[in-house]
Amino acid sequence: MPVQARQSSDTSAAWSHLYNDPVSSFYVENFGCRATQADGAAIERQLADKGLVRADDSTAAEVVVLNTCTVTASADQDARATIRRIHRQNPEARILVTGCYAQRAPAEIAVLPGVSLVVGNSHKHQLAELALPSATAFVPLAQLQDAHGAPAVVGDVFAHTELMAAPVFDSNHEKTRPNLKVQDGCNNRCSFCIIPYVRGRSRSLRLDEVIGNVDRLVANGYREIVLSGINLGRWGREWASEKRYRFADLLRAILDRTSIARLRISSVEPMDWSDELIALVANSPRICRHAHVPLQSGSDRILRRMHRKYRPWHYEDRIMRIRAAMPTAAIGADVMVGFPTETDEDFEQTRAFVERLPFTYLHVFTYSSRPGTPSAEMPDQVPVHTARERNHILRELAARKKREFQQQFVGKTLEAITLSNVVNGRTEALTDNYQKLWLEGVHEANRSVVAAITGIEGEALLGRV
Repeated sequence: MPVQARQSSDTSAAWSHLYNDPVSSFYVENFGCRATQADGAAIERQLADKGLVRADDSTAAEVVVLNTCTVTASADQDARATIRRIHRQNPEARILVTGCYAQRAPAEIAVLPGVSLVVGNSHKHQLAELALPSATAFVPLAQLQDAHGAPAVVGDVFAHTELMAAPVFDSNHEKTRPNLKVQDGCNNRCSFCIIPYVRGRSRSLRLDEVIGNVDRLVANGYREIVLSGINLGRWGREWASEKRYRFADLLRAILDRTSIARLRISSVEPMDWSDELIALVANSPRICRHAHVPLQSGSDRILRRMHRKYRPWHYEDRIMRIRAAMPTAAIGADVMVGFPTETDEDFEQTRAFVERLPFTYLHVFTYSSRPGTPSAEMPDQVPVHTARERNHILRELAARKKREFQQQFVGKTLEAITLSNVVNGRTEALTDNYQKLWLEGVHEANRSVVAAITGIEGEALLGRV
């Protein structure tokens, strides 16, 4: 039986003001990963279904939704700075804060000037009803801030079974490569990661819903779709009492049952890159030659302290199998430096590991302590200046490896999709193997092309059709 929490008179007044004053426009600003971007698109659809019109920016909107990230301390800082900026530029706007930061620290956000409502991930799927309910609607509240600041609605995210529908853009949407979220949450417990505590258990979008979303995107003219999730390779695993689904089954179903021209896979954990999945990606001309495989560290000791589920030799085996099956594929990784107790020897093991493996790019992160995670309580935190120096070393190494990878394509051809960015008579595109490409001339967005690669400029390839 849902229970509505007690409210103070100040909070009741704030809640009443939020409900009773009509609004007509909204703006959603997203922070963080692809999954958050997909959630933001679903929130936009919720608000549009309530009759609100999307404003061009936050200064023109009556309701501004900030869909936050909390993966690092700087992500929290970015959200707070944005709240202050929007309140300064548009003091009459109602600022609604949701997402991972809202789930983790609602009271911290609720007291910030300008914030009208805080909604955790546990209730994000009800955001429109919470923000703009009808006069007779009753929305059960799992928790309501009742001391100081804005109302905050946050519940047990581990009891959360909803997976917000992935975005289905209309034909006028500015994006050319829509992001289709098919999985959310994570059952792993990496010692540095706050995400399972703010997104809950792993859960998957049903196969028929995925197919329906893909069909609608195809009908709207999209040619490439990016499949994403918090732990994408775990898609379908929670359905233990049903057919034993694997991520490869999802890919096959999309290929067999839809006419999408190109599928791109976002991040998949190393041990989910099975031989079956590698072969499927390598042998299908409709799946992009791109594998993003989180590493975090090349030190076995640090991987164990991180509670990662593989050893360096397991990871290396997967990467070398991917490279053998797809010689021209982009292979990327997330790498963390400065994890507690990481010594110079541990870092050198990571550097040497990255050096010898065929990576084409890296996402390098400096460790950020997250309250409530086991690593936050570990001794021997690495000094900031040391972590930053290690970050710089890996970024330089990654830039060199990327350029070496790109050089092999000069004088050859690559498949690409045109994007909407045109600068100085050149059109931005993205190759099948995840390389930024500047094409000579102005080309319509969302078109598949075969480009002759003529050179390299900065971090991008140059080419012509």
